[in-house]
Amino acid sequence: MAGITWHYVLKFIITGDPAVGKSSLLVRLTDQRFLANPDPTLGVEFGSKLITIPEENKVIKLQCWDTAGQETFRAITRSYYRGAAGCLLVYDVTSRETFEHLQTWLADVRKHADPHVTCILVGNKVDLCEDTDPSPPADSSANAGPSEGTAPTSGSGTTSTTPAAPTATPANFSTVKPTKSSISPSKVKRKAREVTYEEAELWAKQEGLLFVEASAKSGVNVEQAFVDASRDILEKIKKGVFDDDRSPGVKQSQPNTNLTLEDRVVKSACCA
Repeated sequence: MAGITWHYVLKFIITGDPAVGKSSLLVRLTDQRFLANPDPTLGVEFGSKLITIPEENKVIKLQCWDTAGQETFRAITRSYYRGAAGCLLVYDVTSRETFEHLQTWLADVRKHADPHVTCILVGNKVDLCEDTDPSPPADSSANAGPSEGTAPTSGSGTTSTTPAAPTATPANFSTVKPTKSSISPSKVKRKAREVTYEEAELWAKQEGLLFVEASAKSGVNVEQAFVDASRDILEKIKKGVFDDDRSPGVKQSQPNTNLTLEDRVVKSACCA
């Protein structure tokens, strides 16, 4: 993509337990393809993508760091959290363990990323469930209050990465009703859903997170997750929450700056 002018560069991190599909989400975003059997991330992987926020008339350059979920790489990945303006907190809807570890991941992000980081909870692998429609039930309301429900407990064995600060609650919680997956039911190996939409939505509200369910395989809601988070960050910019001089995860383009960008994912060295 040559001669593209962007208005903001936003730094995103993608975090969560191993094997929840973080790398597959990144590749789906940047390359519009699915990694059936990705190798475990060693350290970090990087990807960039241009997206448009139509109502703001803004072009955003996403700089995304996919961080390894293994405890071994904690020291390496933590440095990449520093200054992140956005975070995808990913779990597998067919693995309750990955959901229960979210509190630990979130605490680490809030400790090391930008203090005003926007986090969006992403329930991945909805294509594996018996019900391929990740939409909330008819009686589910995006504005329902967090009256009761089960929030995930802190889990051991989750890693995080980078020095920064506690995170602020996103200004608005938004839930996008995803469309039906295009995966043919006859070709999908079904797995039981272990985390309901309602439970994850409730916990997201309690923690002040955005929330969406997605599928890296079918592509449903993958880009939408980044769009929702970017929209929330733009709202914070308008309110003066992010300062260009002191927020490394948010950079505004200079006048008449035209950049050539190739959407790509590259491996980053895990050790010196």
